[in-house]
Amino acid sequence: MSRLTGAPNGASLTLRPVETRADRETFIRLPWSVYRDDPAWIPPLLMERREHLDPRKNPFFENAQAQFWLALRDGHPVGRISAQVNRAYLARYNDATGHFGMLEAEDDPETFRALLAAAEGWLRQQGMRRVMGPFNLSINEESGLLVEGFDRPPSMLMGHAPPYYAAHLEALGYAKAKDLICYWYDAKTEPPASVGYMLHKAARSAQMTVRPIDMRRYEEDLAVIIDIFNDAWSDNWGFVPMSQSELKHMAKALKPIVRPEFIAIAELNGTPAAMAISLPNVNEAIADLNGRLLPLGWLKLLWRLKVKTTKSARMPLMGVRKAYHSSRLGAALAIGVIDSVRRAQVAVGTEGGELSWILEDNLRMRRMIEQMGGIAYKTYRVYQRGLD
Repeated sequence: MSRLTGAPNGASLTLRPVETRADRETFIRLPWSVYRDDPAWIPPLLMERREHLDPRKNPFFENAQAQFWLALRDGHPVGRISAQVNRAYLARYNDATGHFGMLEAEDDPETFRALLAAAEGWLRQQGMRRVMGPFNLSINEESGLLVEGFDRPPSMLMGHAPPYYAAHLEALGYAKAKDLICYWYDAKTEPPASVGYMLHKAARSAQMTVRPIDMRRYEEDLAVIIDIFNDAWSDNWGFVPMSQSELKHMAKALKPIVRPEFIAIAELNGTPAAMAISLPNVNEAIADLNGRLLPLGWLKLLWRLKVKTTKSARMPLMGVRKAYHSSRLGAALAIGVIDSVRRAQVAVGTEGGELSWILEDNLRMRRMIEQMGGIAYKTYRVYQRGLD
């Protein structure tokens, strides 16, 4: 009987905290059994997942506590979950909210109930009064549970899930906290003439210029980008600023795949005011590697990213400084960096990509993306539940 379609009668379920290296490896590899019949799932790189969960290598753990569990049915792994207390989040919101994440499991209510009960119990012990997620491991990484768009593969740094996950969470009393919307865009679609006029007017009257990231000043420019991000997103729901350690970690991780023209910084009179980061869709390049870079995966990946180039991209970060929000100049800045990246993508053969994610109630940004031809095609949901 497939472990994806429920438990055999009489099979016993046990939960085990992840404590050993072997446990951690089982935890990382569990999705291979959950998604073995799902053509849309893309196996992550095992090496990257190991580093992601390693407190010595992931700066998230500098300001957070986490616990991980495995669910086993008659000794066979059938589920996993994490629980996190993010001190950076609590310092900002002071609302006694803990997080869960890394959720993967067979289609069985007992398994989901046991996994969530373990996470909730641990969070109560840490003094938390509410649980929210999934976050893998923070809102600045993979966020939300896929609830619409199951037939399309996930873009890089975005999650995937079967439809039954949401049903099991909701049966346990979890309710929507917020939906995160993903847009697909055709890179070859030119913006409307009215948008072009707005850009021309802004460039002339406000001395707006848009430039690519300077690889000779890579870390300095990335620091400028994160400074804009932390300012632009500061009033957004759930926002947690990136730390200097996270910035350095991201800079190191992204440098091998960065194309300078895929990252845009807009300046007003020489002062950075907006930015957009777009990256080749690594998921497209690793889809057939089954998580492995050895013996020949490295060569395939480098060829696909640096020589052949991917046909799709993802724009994970875009922001305009708060001072220009809700203004025509702010709209021009946003459109300027997005269109700069789009034109660079067309020049190297990129056909389209994902703009993600956008808060469901960020209607101003959503309307602008739709005006430029973006189509909402995936929804990720953040759930919450009281622990009192």
